Amino acid sequence: MRILLLGEYSNVHNTLAQGLRALGHQVTVASDGDHWKDYPRDIDLSRKPGSLGDTLSFMWRLLKALPRMRGYDVVQLINPVFLELKAQRIMPFYNYLRRHNRKIVMGAFGIDYYWARINTENKPLRYSDFNFGDIVRTDPQAELYRNEWIGTPKQQLNEQIARDCDGIPAGLYEYWATYDLVTDKGRNGQPIRDKMQFIPFPIVMPEIYRTSFFGGPVKVFIGISRDRSAYKGTDIMLRAAQALQQKYPDRMELRIAQGVPFDEYRQMMNGSDVILDQLYSYTPSMNSLLAMSKGIIVVGGGEPENYDILGEKELRPIINVQPHEQDVYNQLEQLILNPDRIADLKRQSVEYVRRHHDYIKVAAQYIDFYSKI
Repeated sequence: MRILLLGEYSNVHNTLAQGLRALGHQVTVASDGDHWKDYPRDIDLSRKPGSLGDTLSFMWRLLKALPRMRGYDVVQLINPVFLELKAQRIMPFYNYLRRHNRKIVMGAFGIDYYWARINTENKPLRYSDFNFGDIVRTDPQAELYRNEWIGTPKQQLNEQIARDCDGIPAGLYEYWATYDLVTDKGRNGQPIRDKMQFIPFPIVMPEIYRTSFFGGPVKVFIGISRDRSAYKGTDIMLRAAQALQQKYPDRMELRIAQGVPFDEYRQMMNGSDVILDQLYSYTPSMNSLLAMSKGIIVVGGGEPENYDILGEKELRPIINVQPHEQDVYNQLEQLILNPDRIADLKRQSVEYVRRHHDYIKVAAQYIDFYSKI
């Protein structure tokens, strides 16, 4: 197949492209590199904010790139907002892609209208980016994203693409559970939720990983995204970790990465024993999975639903935490005080990624999905 992967979140498309190419398919990645993370891509669609000249330069590069986005068997969009443009200006580009390619799929890989609305109104999850049980989150970042997506051109764009596209792969249990409640119907009266399939995120297994632990301070790593810290809960996790570092200065070492490119982030992560990530998630995201593949234990999202959707009955490598500071503190403290658990959790972490997230295995699932739609 000829496949175009358009847009980027946390290295999903670049990693998927490697798996698809390994299976013999022709793949092009067009993206902005996920902003400052600067992930690899074949067509650079990055945009500098600011002047009219920067805007004109971006539009010129985008228009020049359009002929390279024709003639594909599948075009996969990372999100309804797959270009660095206002939502009301994206639909003509979608229509162009629809006319000049065979199939279009839209990823449920992150925040969009349905994620914001359903977790605000229906609340199918015990906690999420937008709710704690029956309580709607009202912190500034949650409100900002809700106001961006509900009752706006982004909502209209998301609805139009969801109705028109041929398939919707969901990368996490949460996104699958949310889209499963969408009652809208698309072309030919097909329910939007019937277009959806859960497919795990892909990870390239490293050649070198570490599952042993020989004592000494437990090395704890946390990555801080400057504009999403409160939204993702890393501010709370950081406070818990800092409090433990003060209490156990000889037992714990804390490493913090903030706003660094992906390659530097990966280097800073190497050698860690534990990563704190995604307080409000049920499942490990790309950063967590990358860490697990290296033998790093995740303290974060590991709810039973995560294991159930994968059919995993044996491994339990993730230290699941509830979305409040005291539970993060308690769970991390127990690990620090019981280091005999570390080696086994490291081993399970590597095996978990190998079983469920190996990039070639995941790419094969995508090919099956593309072939069926």
